Amino acid sequence: MTSSRTKAESPKVHPKSRGAARRAMRRGPTIDDVAELAGVSRGTVSRVLNGGHYVSAASLAAVEQAMEQTGYTVNQSARSLVTKRSNAIGFVLSEPQERLFEDPNFSVLLRSCTQALAEQDMNLVLMLETSDAERNRILRYVRGEHVDGVLLISTHSGDPLLTELARAGVPAVVCGRPLVSGDVLPYVAADDREGARQMTRYLVEQGHQRIGMISAPQIAGGQERLQGYQDVLGRKALKRLVVSVEDYSHEAGVRAMHELLAKSPDVDAVFAASDLLASGALVELRRAGKRVPEDVAVGGFDDSRIARESDPPLTTIRQPLELVAHDLVDVLLRQIRGEAGETRILPTELVVRESA
Repeated sequence: MTSSRTKAESPKVHPKSRGAARRAMRRGPTIDDVAELAGVSRGTVSRVLNGGHYVSAASLAAVEQAMEQTGYTVNQSARSLVTKRSNAIGFVLSEPQERLFEDPNFSVLLRSCTQALAEQDMNLVLMLETSDAERNRILRYVRGEHVDGVLLISTHSGDPLLTELARAGVPAVVCGRPLVSGDVLPYVAADDREGARQMTRYLVEQGHQRIGMISAPQIAGGQERLQGYQDVLGRKALKRLVVSVEDYSHEAGVRAMHELLAKSPDVDAVFAASDLLASGALVELRRAGKRVPEDVAVGGFDDSRIARESDPPLTTIRQPLELVAHDLVDVLLRQIRGEAGETRILPTELVVRESA
């Protein structure tokens, strides 16, 4: 904790033995040492450690100074026994471990969620849901109250983890609209459907007639992006112009573009449901002798680092991932405090670059 008081304004430490702080540091400081040095009651120190409610500014500053002098840190295990909280949040990624490092979106979400939780003096526990066994292990861990709540990232259709957490009454929030019937859990997402409409409308306005799509309808948000594409094209969204994949990966984009060219060799534009998919499409188009954007325009979704580094750089839809992460944490912490879960949908933005 920090105080806004200047050094000159800080209250003097209660006049105790000059060696009290040094002795406390040698044997391991306790809450009683902090109280003695600050000249306040043990209860006042406890209130400071639990948020500073009903504590005067002078007492708060004195306790903070005493904690610094003694080197006192909170015993999290002891605090958990009192508060019934672990002060930890589970970050569950429903993807193989290698995807965590391949997809820059995950690293942005992980970093931003960690920072938002650190501001609340809370820790993040990363868990990968890659199999039924891993899912069961996660459920045991969460039900054992080792975390206060769960952030669910990249959920897939048919995953029972969402309904299991809801049934257990565990505070949880999903990144992206969950692919389950009913409002099982609240979610925070970019406006995937409107973002897809933005991209598809742009490609139409550029004069493209045969616009294909590489979609991932089994991943959270993927169905919304497919629907946005279909909203704009209507009857022109032919089945032969749509290829579905199971994950947002570069290799999936390569394979999907190969299949799309085989089914629709006259395609003149492609909207890929993620930048990683679009980067794979670029590789396959180059292999097929197609120029981008002269022969085939390519659009992505995310505005990740990959979009800027692709050759040519990708026209894409920007989703505000840092804000998504902030709202994921905020919605979850509100649930933990006993408030109702709240779904939030954030706006997207078209970013035009050389690929379309």
